[in-house]
Amino acid sequence: MCITLDDVPGVPTIRPRHDWPGWWSKLNLFDPELIPGDLLYLDLDTVVLGDLAPLERVGSTTMLSDFYHPQRPASGLMYIAQGDKAAVWSAWLKDPEAHMRRCVTTQCWGDQGFLAGVLIPQRWQEVLPGAVVSYKVHCWGKRLPAGAAVVCFHGQPRPWAVKESWVPR
Repeated sequence: MCITLDDVPGVPTIRPRHDWPGWWSKLNLFDPELIPGDLLYLDLDTVVLGDLAPLERVGSTTMLSDFYHPQRPASGLMYIAQGDKAAVWSAWLKDPEAHMRRCVTTQCWGDQGFLAGVLIPQRWQEVLPGAVVSYKVHCWGKRLPAGAAVVCFHGQPRPWAVKESWVPR
């Protein structure tokens, strides 16, 4: 399922209640009424190579550790527990424009910078070591790491631009 304002042939879609720009649209995931229950979110430039069932079973809100700055959370792959949605949603709706203006520094970057101030999530790299990897850090010019179920493409290149045989077309 895809949260979008567009019609995507062959893909079930949900229209968000708010049209925030770029990555800020991810905050719609925390709308407790948009998609009831827990959810597993993947950025569109994420390649799934293995079984997602272990990711779906984590049971509490989980985010990536930034692949270059592990102390910072990253939002390209998230398990969002229903119980955490209301607090994030309430904090965000207090002043979305102010949050967008504030979260523009390296220490507080974008949607993940905002989320870091509201949540204390588990991290995929700790919960499922080796299952979630970065293309640039772990794969580029190397072999695909054994046990990798998800490869995150953050920035360039994008999955559709690489030629490795393990990247599904």
